[in-house]
Order: sequence, then C-alpha cells, then structure tokens
Amino acid sequence: MENIYTIPVNEAFEESAADKSCGCPFCALYNKLEDDQLELILGASMMEPDVRIKTNEEGFCRTHYDMMFTRKNRLGMALTLESHLAELKKDLAGNAFTKRSDKAIKRIDKLDSTCFVCRRIEFNFEHMIETAVILWDTDEDFRPKLLSQPYFCLPHYSRMLKYAQKKLDKKSYAEFEKDALSIQDAYLEKLGEDVSWFCKKFDYRYKDEPWYESKDSVERSMKFLRSDLHHPPQKKKPQGSNQ
Repeated sequence: MENIYTIPVNEAFEESAADKSCGCPFCALYNKLEDDQLELILGASMMEPDVRIKTNEEGFCRTHYDMMFTRKNRLGMALTLESHLAELKKDLAGNAFTKRSDKAIKRIDKLDSTCFVCRRIEFNFEHMIETAVILWDTDEDFRPKLLSQPYFCLPHYSRMLKYAQKKLDKKSYAEFEKDALSIQDAYLEKLGEDVSWFCKKFDYRYKDEPWYESKDSVERSMKFLRSDLHHPPQKKKPQGSNQ
C-alpha cells in the first residue's frame, strides 16, 4: 500500500513505540498537521488568491487565532484579517434594519461553525486514521507497531474503531479490536494505579513512600481522556547537538 499518508503514519507509530512519552500517535499526527497548516497560512500561502478567498469566507476558530497570534507574525495575521474584515463588512451590509439583522445572524452563525485550519487538518487527519487501519490489515510489519503503542487517547481510539468497523470484515475486526483493547486495558490499569497512588501520597501515612511513576498521573489522565492537542510537536535535535 502506498499513499501520501503511509510514511507519516508509520513514522508517528514508530516514534511512539520507541519513546512512550510521545503518547498517542494520532495526537502527534494531529499536532504535526496543525503546525504545518499554521506555518503555511502565516507564510507563503497567505497571499495566494484561492487561499485568501477561503480564509475570508471561513475565518478561524478562537483556538487557531490564539495559536497564530503566539507565533508573533502580527503582520501576516493582520494582512489576513484585513481582507477578512472587509469581506465581512460587505456580507453584513443591508438596507432595511430587519433584513440586515437576518443576514447578519445567518452569516455570523455560519462563521461560528467554520475554521480554515480546522477544515484542512480534519481532511488529512481522517485519512491518517483510515491509513492506520488499512496498514494493520495489509502490512504485516505494521501490526507490531500498533501493539507497541503506549496508548490511544479515547477520542482517537473511538474514531479508529469506528473506521475499522466499516473497513474490516468481521473476523479481521475481531482481531483488530483484540489488539487495540490489549493496549487500552493495560494503560488504563496502570494509569488508574498511578492516580490512586498519587492520591495516597497526600495521606500522612504515605508521606515517606516514593512517588514511583505517579507524579504526572493527573496530566497523563487528561491527555488520555481528552487528547493532547494544540501545541507544536517537539522538534528533533540535530545529530551531535547537546542543546
């Protein structure tokens, strides 16, 4: 199987298998897609007419406005906002007050449900989840990679299972579900133990006991339950670098 998603999916699964702190491979894939899209929209793509038409129409969600702002390219963001605001002014214009209000409500409701970056991420991310399932079904080398994952966050785990139900026959799905459940069950058991030990450490009777692996159990629980999204992926250090 060869498609544009095979390499990034394999790489993400390999990295999470090699370093458990990478967490859910789908979260890593999402963050990489998001980082790429934000780089593009504040870079060369910003002035492309077809891109500007779509950003004028869709705008951005608050999360991605905030992420664009923190990248400190205020001029790039301002240029995007300039044409977006001009387009909105035209869209919200009207003659009679009531007609203008109705038009404004309709346009604002539409704008509230769209984001240029979210849409672009979702298109590619959906295919990456599909690719992971297809690779498991068609590439024998991929199955050990899946079994070596530390965990899948619950939102992405659900999406993966839903696609597997549609794509795989009953026998294959049963095998896939067994593999996936073995990962989740093991992680959930360990996570529950770590959170319980974290709680016990606040009991004076356990104050002299070691923390073991429980210190970050609250953070890990949040990532497991609600994903670990909206932050740039860690940049790989150049070989030989001590920084």
